[in-house]
Amino acid sequence: MAEASIAFYATRNPIRCSTSTASNETSTFTTNEKVPWGCDVDSLENASALQKWLSDSGLPQQKMGIKRVEVGERGLVALKNIRKGEKLLFVPPSLVIGTDSVMFLIDFENSILGFVYGVIWRFCDLEISSSSAKESSRWSNYISALPRQPYSLLYWTQSELDKYLVASQVRERAIERINDVTGTYNDLRLRIFSKYPHLFPEEVFSMETFKWSFGILFSRLVRLPSMDGKVALVPWADMLNHSCEVDTCLDYDKSSKGIVFTTDRPYQPGEQVFISYGNKSNGELLLSYGFVPKEGTNPSDSVELSLAIKKSDKCYKEKSEALRKFGLPTVQRFPLRITGWPLELMAFAYLVVSPPKMIRQFEEMAEAASNKEANKKDIRYPEIEEMALQFILDTCESSISKYTKFLEDSGSLDLDVTSPKQINRKLFLKQLAMDLCNSERRILFRSQYILRRRLRDMRSGELRALRILDGFKKLFK
Repeated sequence: MAEASIAFYATRNPIRCSTSTASNETSTFTTNEKVPWGCDVDSLENASALQKWLSDSGLPQQKMGIKRVEVGERGLVALKNIRKGEKLLFVPPSLVIGTDSVMFLIDFENSILGFVYGVIWRFCDLEISSSSAKESSRWSNYISALPRQPYSLLYWTQSELDKYLVASQVRERAIERINDVTGTYNDLRLRIFSKYPHLFPEEVFSMETFKWSFGILFSRLVRLPSMDGKVALVPWADMLNHSCEVDTCLDYDKSSKGIVFTTDRPYQPGEQVFISYGNKSNGELLLSYGFVPKEGTNPSDSVELSLAIKKSDKCYKEKSEALRKFGLPTVQRFPLRITGWPLELMAFAYLVVSPPKMIRQFEEMAEAASNKEANKKDIRYPEIEEMALQFILDTCESSISKYTKFLEDSGSLDLDVTSPKQINRKLFLKQLAMDLCNSERRILFRSQYILRRRLRDMRSGELRALRILDGFKKLFK
């Protein structure tokens, strides 16, 4: 990895950078420092320069322009009538950012780290002084229009995550992501950056730059279905905001050889134009993009329910070994939706409540919980089904109580900070957390209702069967 990275960077032009401020922070959670480029998230100061650069660089004339909007703070707004089914954008390959000036596509899972630093290299190939950034990079107009601080959970502090997301499983995912990013940076700094400071000056390849680049990638990478799911950064197209009421996505159009999307509704001049960021839950949208849709508007919304096998279980060793065989830990998170829950959740619940006499079925339950089977099987164990449903219900109600406590206490959360901007930030984060908790609790309430009803029907059916049996006994006496 080190040799490949050095070979990659040795072929690039030397960095010309003289920043007046730099971050040496290497802890897991950093303060709200900002990179010395970009703009405020709602700023239009660099919009005209961006549009002019894009037009001069080959972007066709557009039916949309960057404006301040109610949803997303800034976005693309229709300048002319736009028909349903119309193709828009046509961003040419030469404007898709990468390690070269041509279309650069990567396999997201296997090459993301190299791409991050390819992007950082481009972003840092600016001559930044204490007062301004000179246009020494082709991409400077694009970089100047990017948010200086992306609305990502990467920028939440530990105390903010603990205070505002105490009830949600999104907190754990945010901490995992932050630790992954900071851990990767610290590893690279130790093994590569510190050994080659002439190639990786600390004032440029800092923790803050690394975190900012990941924040940009998480919120702006576009996955292109027609290119086998490869991803890219697409200037201009990444100014489009998400709507849960829209199904259309960005993609590469082979006929026009550009990035396009096809509208699924008409737009009048002045209306904001939307795309879909994919079938993501409200928690996923907050995690990567920093916003939460209105409660009940996201058909893809879900809440994660955490189930665990306790170490006090008489068969803990046997059950954990069965899970390990299929690559599963003893603690699992499953998505609940308004429409129900996955078969894997029920299989895991069976395993949790199963008694020692069912030890021969442990492996079958673990396999069903792992989703390793080509065809999912709806396994059933009638003798422990009531116990499994009751276990899921108890876990749901425990989660509901956490959400309810947070929402009841949210009015008394401490917002005593000295800076007005910090007060606005705290209020904003608090509102995001409340919106997320309301939407996730709504799904839990629905699951609670379904589980209670199934258990009631099951128990009333058993009661009827016992009454019939008693009737037969009396008949034959």
